[in-house]
Amino acid sequence: MADMTEPRQNSPLVPRMRPFTSTIFAEISALAVRTGAINLGQGFPDTEGPQLILDRAAEAIHGGANQYPPGLGVPALRTAIAEHQKRFYGLDPDPDAEVLVTAGATEAIAATILALCEPGDEVVTFEPYYDSYAASIALAGAQRRTVRLRRPSFAFDSFTFDDGELRQAFGDRTRLVLLNTPHNPTGKVFTRAELELIAELATRHGAYVVTDEVYEHLIFDGLRHVPMATLPGMAERTLTISSAGKTFSVTGWKIGWMHGPAELVAAARAVKQFLTYVNGGPFQPAVAAALGLDDTFYAELAGQLQAKRDLLSQGLAAAGFDVLPTSGTYFVVTDVAPLGFDDGLDLCWKLPELTGVAAVPVSVFCDDKEAARSLVRFAFCKRDDVLSEAAERLAGLRT
Repeated sequence: MADMTEPRQNSPLVPRMRPFTSTIFAEISALAVRTGAINLGQGFPDTEGPQLILDRAAEAIHGGANQYPPGLGVPALRTAIAEHQKRFYGLDPDPDAEVLVTAGATEAIAATILALCEPGDEVVTFEPYYDSYAASIALAGAQRRTVRLRRPSFAFDSFTFDDGELRQAFGDRTRLVLLNTPHNPTGKVFTRAELELIAELATRHGAYVVTDEVYEHLIFDGLRHVPMATLPGMAERTLTISSAGKTFSVTGWKIGWMHGPAELVAAARAVKQFLTYVNGGPFQPAVAAALGLDDTFYAELAGQLQAKRDLLSQGLAAAGFDVLPTSGTYFVVTDVAPLGFDDGLDLCWKLPELTGVAAVPVSVFCDDKEAARSLVRFAFCKRDDVLSEAAERLAGLRT
């Protein structure tokens, strides 16, 4: 990645975007392909989603749904999103004014930040953060104020943050809070008490809250996802974002959405229409059908992924990794220091050659890179035989 101090004449790219010339996911996935390594770096499943969603997409393609869909998204999908939110959380967005379909959650986040932030505005977020957050904030010319998620001190604890540090992150320039729960990469599920503190501070400082909830159905150990918009007074200042990719194993379709107050959705749409305009015409009715799957599907999804989490975590622990607890998402974070490696970034570049397994370093998602220096993230959204093989290969690191 380029140095932010590099003179502009040496690159046509504007300085604020020079740290974002590539993503760790693209680089590590390319490395995995070159080396033939098992790719536990990028978070995509290696199995197909439910047959219903695949069949409905094929029907839509052959049925002629291949031109531009409506700007807000096809009505069936917007209605399905609204019904999903009411069914699971008691929220009741208007599908005609308070729901917008986007090109994945990534576009929803970018469009929202670009719509709501002026240069110099501040966005409070937690680190480690998904890499697109920092890039979208930079695109808007805004500034990020990060609050560190601290690793648990004891087994079965969760990543947590310091209340005082969170309070200090807010100020006169705070425009947005960007929250991801369940959280990538740590697997943290924010508690209601934590959300209430965030809500209190956002309200006090007149900030909007943007929540990335793409892992909402991937929660383990009997925990429950609490959307920020369900807290008293927060529906009026929250944009809720999610997508189909993780829930239905169709990450390549890039069908996401947001819902919230009509004026916030309209603001995001004003930007979104000049990014992708619209996308995924034949996939939208398929996602609409899938959102209506019964409770058994959602319960089995979480149960299957919890079992995969346990399978990989046990294998990593047996291989000598310090495995940190994860309560949701596709990912488990490990500390590689017990194996004699103090630099997770350096190890991840070598890992495919050393073991035939690819992973991503957590430090690339942090401003405070030293705090996550020896942490490495593995994805467990793979077939059981792939996870077992990866664990066997990784055991070679300490032999």
